[in-house]
Amino acid sequence: MGEEETAAAEPVTETKPLSERDLRVSDDEREHVVGVLQKAIGRGMIDLDEFTERTDRALASRTRGELNAVLADLAGLYHPAAAMAAAPSYAAPAPAPGFSPGRRFELNAKYSSLVRSGPWVVPPEMVVRNKYGSTKLDFTEAQVQSPVVHIELDAKWGSVEVIIPEHAAVDVNSITDVKFGSLEDKTRSNGHMGNPRFVLSGRVHGGSLVIRHPRRGLFG
Repeated sequence: MGEEETAAAEPVTETKPLSERDLRVSDDEREHVVGVLQKAIGRGMIDLDEFTERTDRALASRTRGELNAVLADLAGLYHPAAAMAAAPSYAAPAPAPGFSPGRRFELNAKYSSLVRSGPWVVPPEMVVRNKYGSTKLDFTEAQVQSPVVHIELDAKWGSVEVIIPEHAAVDVNSITDVKFGSLEDKTRSNGHMGNPRFVLSGRVHGGSLVIRHPRRGLFG
Protein backbone atom coordinates (compact mmCIF):
# COMPACT_ATOMS: atom_id res chain seq x y z
CA MET A 1 0.00 0.00 0.00
CA GLY A 2 2.83 2.34 0.92
CA GLU A 3 4.61 1.66 -2.34
CA GLU A 4 1.46 2.45 -4.33
CA GLU A 5 1.02 5.78 -2.50
CA THR A 6 4.68 6.68 -3.12
CA ALA A 7 4.41 5.91 -6.84
CA ALA A 8 1.22 7.94 -7.13
CA ALA A 9 2.85 10.89 -5.43
CA GLU A 10 5.66 11.14 -8.01
CA PRO A 11 5.02 14.01 -10.44
CA VAL A 12 4.50 13.20 -14.08
CA THR A 13 6.69 15.31 -16.35
CA GLU A 14 6.24 15.81 -20.06
CA THR A 15 8.98 16.82 -22.47
CA LYS A 16 7.78 19.52 -24.84
CA PRO A 17 9.33 19.56 -28.32
CA LEU A 18 11.77 22.41 -28.83
CA SER A 19 10.92 25.06 -31.38
CA GLU A 20 13.50 26.37 -33.84
CA ARG A 21 13.87 29.49 -31.70
CA ASP A 22 14.89 27.43 -28.66
CA LEU A 23 17.82 25.70 -30.36
CA ARG A 24 21.26 26.58 -29.07
CA VAL A 25 23.62 28.59 -31.26
CA SER A 26 27.32 28.08 -31.88
CA ASP A 27 30.25 30.50 -31.71
CA ASP A 28 30.35 30.55 -35.52
CA GLU A 29 26.72 31.72 -35.65
CA ARG A 30 27.41 34.45 -33.09
CA GLU A 31 30.44 35.65 -35.04
CA HIS A 32 28.43 35.60 -38.26
CA VAL A 33 25.84 37.92 -36.72
CA VAL A 34 28.60 40.29 -35.63
CA GLY A 35 29.68 40.38 -39.27
CA VAL A 36 26.12 41.24 -40.30
CA LEU A 37 26.12 44.07 -37.75
CA GLN A 38 29.33 45.39 -39.29
CA LYS A 39 27.51 45.60 -42.62
CA ALA A 40 24.68 47.47 -40.91
CA ILE A 41 26.99 50.11 -39.45
CA GLY A 42 28.70 50.44 -42.83
CA ARG A 43 25.31 51.26 -44.41
CA GLY A 44 24.42 53.76 -41.71
CA MET A 45 21.59 51.63 -40.33
CA ILE A 46 23.00 51.71 -36.80
CA ASP A 47 25.52 53.93 -35.03
CA LEU A 48 28.64 52.92 -33.13
CA ASP A 49 26.88 52.77 -29.74
CA GLU A 50 24.15 50.51 -31.15
CA PHE A 51 26.77 48.33 -32.81
CA THR A 52 28.57 47.86 -29.50
CA GLU A 53 25.35 47.11 -27.59
CA ARG A 54 24.06 44.66 -30.21
CA THR A 55 27.42 42.94 -30.51
CA ASP A 56 27.43 42.32 -26.75
CA ARG A 57 23.92 40.86 -26.99
CA ALA A 58 24.88 38.67 -29.96
CA LEU A 59 27.92 37.24 -28.21
CA ALA A 60 25.84 36.56 -25.09
CA SER A 61 23.00 34.88 -27.01
CA ARG A 62 22.34 31.26 -26.20
CA THR A 63 19.39 30.49 -28.51
CA ARG A 64 18.40 31.35 -32.07
CA GLY A 65 15.49 33.39 -30.78
CA GLU A 66 17.83 35.61 -28.77
CA LEU A 67 20.24 35.88 -31.71
CA ASN A 68 17.49 36.80 -34.15
CA ALA A 69 16.28 39.60 -31.86
CA VAL A 70 19.57 41.38 -32.43
CA LEU A 71 18.78 41.75 -36.14
CA ALA A 72 14.98 41.83 -36.10
CA ASP A 73 14.61 45.53 -37.07
CA LEU A 74 17.36 45.64 -39.71
CA ALA A 75 15.53 45.26 -43.01
CA GLY A 76 17.36 43.12 -45.55
CA LEU A 77 19.99 41.93 -43.08
CA TYR A 78 19.42 38.48 -41.63
CA HIS A 79 21.37 35.66 -40.12
CA PRO A 80 20.23 32.65 -42.23
CA ALA A 81 19.58 30.27 -39.34
CA ALA A 82 17.93 32.98 -37.28
CA ALA A 83 15.79 34.02 -40.23
CA MET A 84 14.51 30.48 -40.51
CA ALA A 85 13.74 30.50 -36.79
CA ALA A 86 11.62 33.62 -37.14
CA ALA A 87 10.07 32.69 -40.47
CA PRO A 88 6.75 34.43 -40.97
CA SER A 89 3.57 32.51 -41.41
CA TYR A 90 2.63 32.55 -45.07
CA ALA A 91 -0.95 33.69 -45.40
CA ALA A 92 -2.23 33.04 -48.87
CA PRO A 93 -2.75 36.36 -50.69
CA ALA A 94 -4.95 36.74 -53.72
CA PRO A 95 -3.98 34.09 -56.27
CA ALA A 96 -1.91 35.09 -59.27
CA PRO A 97 -3.81 35.55 -62.54
CA GLY A 98 -4.16 32.19 -64.23
CA PHE A 99 -3.16 30.28 -61.10
CA SER A 100 -5.44 27.57 -59.73
CA PRO A 101 -4.81 25.70 -56.44
CA GLY A 102 -3.45 22.21 -57.06
CA ARG A 103 -2.18 23.16 -60.50
CA ARG A 104 1.31 24.34 -61.42
CA PHE A 105 1.47 27.95 -62.55
CA GLU A 106 3.04 28.33 -66.01
CA LEU A 107 4.78 31.31 -67.60
CA ASN A 108 5.36 31.03 -71.35
CA ALA A 109 7.24 33.24 -73.77
CA LYS A 110 8.57 32.70 -77.29
CA TYR A 111 10.79 35.14 -79.19
CA SER A 112 10.04 37.72 -76.50
CA SER A 113 10.90 39.00 -73.03
CA LEU A 114 9.21 37.56 -69.96
CA VAL A 115 9.41 39.75 -66.84
CA ARG A 116 7.91 39.36 -63.38
CA SER A 117 8.82 42.02 -60.82
CA GLY A 118 7.35 44.24 -58.14
CA PRO A 119 4.75 42.88 -55.66
CA TRP A 120 3.70 39.90 -57.77
CA VAL A 121 2.21 36.76 -56.24
CA VAL A 122 4.46 33.69 -56.31
CA PRO A 123 2.77 30.27 -56.05
CA PRO A 124 4.53 27.29 -54.40
CA GLU A 125 5.22 25.66 -57.81
CA MET A 126 5.74 27.18 -61.22
CA VAL A 127 7.03 26.30 -64.68
CA VAL A 128 8.88 28.85 -66.81
CA ARG A 129 9.16 28.18 -70.54
CA ASN A 130 11.12 30.54 -72.76
CA LYS A 131 12.39 29.97 -76.29
CA TYR A 132 14.63 32.43 -78.14
CA GLY A 133 13.87 35.14 -75.60
CA SER A 134 14.76 36.40 -72.15
CA THR A 135 13.26 35.78 -68.73
CA LYS A 136 13.61 37.92 -65.60
CA LEU A 137 12.11 36.76 -62.31
CA ASP A 138 12.57 39.38 -59.60
CA PHE A 139 11.46 38.11 -56.17
CA THR A 140 12.67 41.18 -54.25
CA GLU A 141 9.17 42.56 -53.55
CA ALA A 142 7.17 39.45 -54.42
CA GLN A 143 4.43 37.98 -52.24
CA VAL A 144 5.73 34.46 -51.71
CA GLN A 145 3.08 31.95 -50.66
CA SER A 146 5.33 29.30 -49.13
CA PRO A 147 8.79 29.02 -47.51
CA VAL A 148 9.93 26.81 -50.43
CA VAL A 149 9.21 27.65 -54.08
CA HIS A 150 9.80 25.05 -56.80
CA ILE A 151 10.65 26.48 -60.22
CA GLU A 152 11.00 24.25 -63.29
CA LEU A 153 12.90 25.90 -66.13
CA ASP A 154 12.58 25.04 -69.81
CA ALA A 155 14.85 27.62 -71.43
CA LYS A 156 16.10 27.27 -75.00
CA TRP A 157 18.48 29.72 -76.62
CA GLY A 158 17.70 32.54 -74.25
CA SER A 159 18.73 34.12 -70.97
CA VAL A 160 17.20 33.63 -67.54
CA GLU A 161 17.83 36.04 -64.67
CA VAL A 162 16.60 35.25 -61.16
CA ILE A 163 16.81 37.93 -58.45
CA ILE A 164 16.31 36.87 -54.83
CA PRO A 165 16.35 38.84 -51.53
CA GLU A 166 19.55 38.73 -49.50
CA HIS A 167 17.94 36.58 -46.80
CA ALA A 168 16.75 34.00 -49.35
CA ALA A 169 18.64 31.07 -50.88
CA VAL A 170 18.55 28.88 -53.97
CA ASP A 171 19.03 25.21 -54.71
CA VAL A 172 20.15 24.50 -58.27
CA ASN A 173 21.28 20.93 -57.72
CA SER A 174 18.33 19.61 -59.74
CA ILE A 175 19.45 21.48 -62.86
CA THR A 176 21.56 18.79 -64.46
CA ASP A 177 20.96 19.61 -68.13
CA VAL A 178 22.95 22.67 -69.25
CA LYS A 179 24.03 22.56 -72.92
CA PHE A 180 25.77 25.30 -74.91
CA GLY A 181 25.06 27.62 -72.01
CA SER A 182 26.06 28.63 -68.51
CA LEU A 183 24.79 28.67 -64.94
CA GLU A 184 26.09 31.30 -62.50
CA ASP A 185 24.97 31.70 -58.91
CA LYS A 186 26.26 35.12 -57.86
CA THR A 187 24.50 34.83 -54.50
CA ARG A 188 26.62 31.82 -53.52
CA SER A 189 23.60 30.58 -51.57
CA ASN A 190 23.18 27.21 -53.26
CA GLY A 191 22.40 24.59 -50.62
CA HIS A 192 22.49 27.11 -47.78
CA MET A 193 19.69 27.98 -45.36
CA GLY A 194 17.44 30.81 -46.43
CA ASN A 195 13.90 32.07 -46.28
CA PRO A 196 12.31 31.71 -48.69
CA ARG A 197 14.20 28.98 -50.53
CA PHE A 198 13.94 28.72 -54.31
CA VAL A 199 14.49 25.21 -55.69
CA LEU A 200 15.28 25.29 -59.42
CA SER A 201 15.09 22.32 -61.76
CA GLY A 202 14.79 21.68 -65.49
CA ARG A 203 17.13 22.55 -68.34
CA VAL A 204 18.99 25.44 -69.89
CA HIS A 205 19.95 24.92 -73.55
CA GLY A 206 21.93 27.45 -75.53
CA GLY A 207 21.56 30.26 -73.03
CA SER A 208 22.47 31.48 -69.58
CA LEU A 209 21.02 31.28 -66.09
CA VAL A 210 22.16 33.97 -63.66
CA ILE A 211 21.02 34.17 -60.04
CA ARG A 212 21.83 37.34 -58.11
CA HIS A 213 20.83 39.66 -55.30
CA PRO A 214 19.25 43.09 -55.99
CA ARG A 215 21.75 45.67 -57.15
CA ARG A 216 22.37 48.64 -54.89
CA GLY A 217 22.85 52.19 -55.98
CA LEU A 218 21.32 54.57 -58.49
CA PHE A 219 21.42 52.14 -61.37
CA GLY A 220 20.17 48.95 -59.54
